[in-house]
Amino acid sequence: MHDHHDHDGHGHDDAERAVYSAAHAPDDDHVHDDEPLGPLEDNPIWQQDNVTLHSVGMDIGSSGTQVVFSRLRLRRISEDLTSRYIVVSRETVYRSPVELTPYASAEQIDAAALGSIIDRAYNTARVRPEAVDTGVVILTGEALRRSNAEAIAGVLAERGGELVTATAGHNMEAMLAAYGSGAAKASYDQGLRILNIDIGGGTTKLALVENGRVLRTAAVHIGGRLQVTEEAGRIVRLDPAGRAHAERAGYAWSLGDSAGVAEVEKVAEVMADALVTAITADPLPADLAALYLTEPLGPLGDVDGVMVSGGVAEYVYDREQRRFGDLGLPLGHALRRRLDAGALPYPLLPAGECIRATALGASEYSVQLSGNTGFITAPDALLPRRNLQVVKPVYELGEAVEAGAVADAVRRHLTALDVADGTDVALAMSWQGSPDYARVAAFAQGIRDGLAPRTAAGRPVYVLLDGDVAMTLGRLLRDELGVENEMLVIDGVSLRDFDYIDIGRLRFPSRTVPVTIKSLIFHEAPPTTA
Repeated sequence: MHDHHDHDGHGHDDAERAVYSAAHAPDDDHVHDDEPLGPLEDNPIWQQDNVTLHSVGMDIGSSGTQVVFSRLRLRRISEDLTSRYIVVSRETVYRSPVELTPYASAEQIDAAALGSIIDRAYNTARVRPEAVDTGVVILTGEALRRSNAEAIAGVLAERGGELVTATAGHNMEAMLAAYGSGAAKASYDQGLRILNIDIGGGTTKLALVENGRVLRTAAVHIGGRLQVTEEAGRIVRLDPAGRAHAERAGYAWSLGDSAGVAEVEKVAEVMADALVTAITADPLPADLAALYLTEPLGPLGDVDGVMVSGGVAEYVYDREQRRFGDLGLPLGHALRRRLDAGALPYPLLPAGECIRATALGASEYSVQLSGNTGFITAPDALLPRRNLQVVKPVYELGEAVEAGAVADAVRRHLTALDVADGTDVALAMSWQGSPDYARVAAFAQGIRDGLAPRTAAGRPVYVLLDGDVAMTLGRLLRDELGVENEMLVIDGVSLRDFDYIDIGRLRFPSRTVPVTIKSLIFHEAPPTTA
């Protein structure tokens, strides 16, 4: 399914020349007047402005695992000083069934069985791992435990391809859920401020979105599979948070105890109340503040509506009637009753994607594409790169750029983030104002001086800019400021401090570089309310 005209550029002899000099594309891209007209997609000029990426999103959670393959189309837009690419369409090529995440014991995920689920998805979708350009694996809940995360990373590594390493993090997942559910798009299309509530098996992710942007995110230890009973009512799974919710409902349960339908429903009611209070109360009661796995969401301001996603949303919107021995159905129904009664003082918006939200968000919004006028000295040596830590210094660029201030900001930030000089980093820099020579030259000098200990140690230079000055900056660093290290300077990319990124190979004919954004790879087990 890999488009023939969008191949990797790593075998191209012209790779360096093509990126260094945007004025002339490789010879084989010439259009001759005597050629018959072919499909638009084969037109090299169209190809430079329109790029297809093949993407995979895997969502491995406490309770469910799913794999989504997508074809993303990105188009270059020119605005202000940037020529960035944006996702203009996503075609879902294949969605795997949602399968229960396999466990070998109460806490250990069965890596071999998980590998079989992923293999089945690739086989059914008829996708080869090497045909995937970008993607992300989201680990949540129990899958976040260090031993599980490492086993899952091993399973993924065996499957090869230009993939992904596992990513995790409550805030990241909340953001992806808001994109995947359709809340971000609905907020953009209708000019709304929306609260997305994504309720999974172990956690609830909250995201406040406005005009297509995620403003704030948080996560609360409330989920549909914190307690599971078999048909006879015997409790066969009870997370520490599930035990704490049961205690609030007046039950001192342990594994193996018996729980009737009415008792389980009472626990679900208590959890729904806790969620509503955690979102609306100011100040938060201490016991509910302890349910937050992140900083609390804080005051929401004027919210136009609520969307619910995640597995429990299937019950909130009455799209699923089956019970799976867990709290999903009673929790979803309890929350819906509170929404209908106005306990959350915002209208319930129509359902978007529910259980699929995170996997769809992962397959789309984790990728950015660089502008096509970067400066890359040796594409084969520098790319692809995995798990580069993003370092984003804070500074102001005035009318006259002060090289010393830029250098100080870079040095201070590298020190604050405790990044060793022997470690490669992605230096994310903001560019503001006119791109005249004196300003860019001072900016380049600041970057050179700030990175001096690293370049002296022989490290390559990776600079990623949001403004459109990459080629000029790269040439100044190399030709006028004497930085001889291998160097990648690309623009059109917006990054944040806690990101980790993969940078893919140079693509032809668009002469762009895909950047996959991830958060921390391994986390300790999330805190519990036990």
